[in-house]
Amino acid sequence: MLRSPTRSSEHPVNDTISIRPVTAIDYAAWKPLWDGYNAFYGRSGPAALPEAITRITWARFHDPAEPVHALVAEHDGELLGLAHYLFHRSTIQIEQSCYLQDLFTVAAARGRGVGRALIEQVCEHARAARAPRVYWQTHETNTTAMRLYDQVAEKSGFVIYRKFI
Repeated sequence: MLRSPTRSSEHPVNDTISIRPVTAIDYAAWKPLWDGYNAFYGRSGPAALPEAITRITWARFHDPAEPVHALVAEHDGELLGLAHYLFHRSTIQIEQSCYLQDLFTVAAARGRGVGRALIEQVCEHARAARAPRVYWQTHETNTTAMRLYDQVAEKSGFVIYRKFI
C-alpha cells in the first residue's frame, strides 16, 4: 500500500498559518471543525453522525495501516480548517487515486487562502505517494467553495448518484 509522507512535516502557508498533519492531542480543537463541516452538510441535530463514526474516523487518522489521513490549518495555536483524504485503488490506472473527502474552514478563515493551502498540501501528499490525481466533490449549492475549486482544478463532468441500502 502506498502511504503519504511522514505525519510530522509542517507546511507554512504564510508567516502565521501552517498546514500540518493532525496529531492525537488535536482532538479537542479538531472536533468543532468536524462538527461544523457536518452541520454545513446537514448532518447535525437529529441527522447528526453517530458518535461512533467520529471516534472510528479519528482513530483511523492515527492508524498507520489505514489509508485515511487528516491535515489541519493552524494559526497561533488555533485550528482554522481541516482536510481529510484517502488513497484507493482504481480500475482505470495502476497507481492509487487520492480522494479529498472532507475540506472545511471556519468562516473567519475563508478567503485567506486556507482552503487552497489545504488542497495544495493534499496534492503534495498525493505526489509523494505517486497518486496521479486528487479528486473531490461538493454540493451544487456550495458556490463559495466552487469559486476556489474552479481556480485550482477542473470539473470532471460526472454526476454522482447514490442509493442507500
